[in-house]
Amino acid sequence: MSGPVHAEAIIERWALATPFIISRERFDDVAVVLVTLDDGRHRGRGECCPVGHYGETPQSVLAQVELMLAALRKGADWAAIHDDFPPGAARNAVDCAVWDLRARQQETPVWAMLGLPRPAPVETVFTISMGPPDSMAAAARRAEGHAILKLKLGGADDGARVAAIRAAVPDKRLIADINEAWSPANLAANLPAMVAAGIEMVEQPFPASMDAPLADFAHPLPIGADESCHVAADVAGLVGRYDLVNIKLDKTGGLTEAVRLLHSAQAAGLDAMVGCMLGTSLAMAPAMLLAPACRFVDLDAPLLMGCDRAPALAYRGGWVDPPAPGLWG
Repeated sequence: MSGPVHAEAIIERWALATPFIISRERFDDVAVVLVTLDDGRHRGRGECCPVGHYGETPQSVLAQVELMLAALRKGADWAAIHDDFPPGAARNAVDCAVWDLRARQQETPVWAMLGLPRPAPVETVFTISMGPPDSMAAAARRAEGHAILKLKLGGADDGARVAAIRAAVPDKRLIADINEAWSPANLAANLPAMVAAGIEMVEQPFPASMDAPLADFAHPLPIGADESCHVAADVAGLVGRYDLVNIKLDKTGGLTEAVRLLHSAQAAGLDAMVGCMLGTSLAMAPAMLLAPACRFVDLDAPLLMGCDRAPALAYRGGWVDPPAPGLWG
C-alpha cells in the first residue's frame, strides 16, 4: 500500500463473559486499539490488545499507532517503513489494517499475496482459567464441544488441578500454560503429574529471562516458548531449549513479522502454535492465516468475550471457520 490515506485509531473497551485468570493477573474486561485506513474507496481495519506485562497501556499503544499513521497519511509506503517501528501491539494493528486494505484494493485475499495456503476450518483450543482444582474441573466439563483444552496453571496445586481435570474429562486433549510461574524445581516436581494426565505440551514454564536451565533439562513432553519468543530473531536462542514457539501477532507486531517467525521456526526444526491475546474476531482473523502450518491453534478469545464484532468469525464448538471478506482480508 502506498499513497495518502485517511487513518484513524481509537481505544475500545470490551467486557468479558467471565473473569479470565492466569498465574499473574485477572481480567474482567479488555481494552483494544482499533485502526481504520480508508483510501476513499476501500477500508482496511486492524485490532490489537495492549499487554501490560510488556509495558504497554492503551494510551501508550495509541500514541505509537499515531506515529505510524502520521507517516501513512503522508503517503509513506508501509513495506518500506515497517521495520522502522518496534514489534508489539501498536505495529500489529497498523500492519493488519494495511494488509486488509491491500487485499481490498487488489481484490486478492491476503493469504494469496503472502503465498500461504488457503485458510480452512481449524480446531482451536479452549482456555480454562486458573482456579482451584474442583472449579477448573467443572469448567472443563462445561466446555462441551471443545475437544482440546488449554489449562492455565502456575500454582502450588498444579498437580491436583490436572488430575482433577483429567478425571472430569477423560477423553479431551489437554495442553498447559504456566505463564512463567514455575522454577526448575517446580518443573521437575510437576512433570510426572503432567505426563500422567496426558498433557501434550507445557507452555512457558520459566520467566523469559530465566529459561537457560531448559537447555540441560530432559523433558518427556514438548515445551513451548511464549513470552520467550516475540520475533524471528528470537528463534536462534530457543533451539535446544524449546520444542515449539507460540506466534502471537501482538508480540510480533503484525502479520508480516508473524510469517517471518513461522518460517524461521520451521527452518530451525521447531513446531509452531498460533495464539492470541484477548480480543474480538477482528484480531483473530489475520492469525487464522497461520493456522494450517501450526501444531496447535489457540484462537478462542472471542469465545471468552461478552460479545463480538459483526460480522464475526463463525465458531462451531471447537472449530472456527476462516474469516469472511466482510470481516478482514
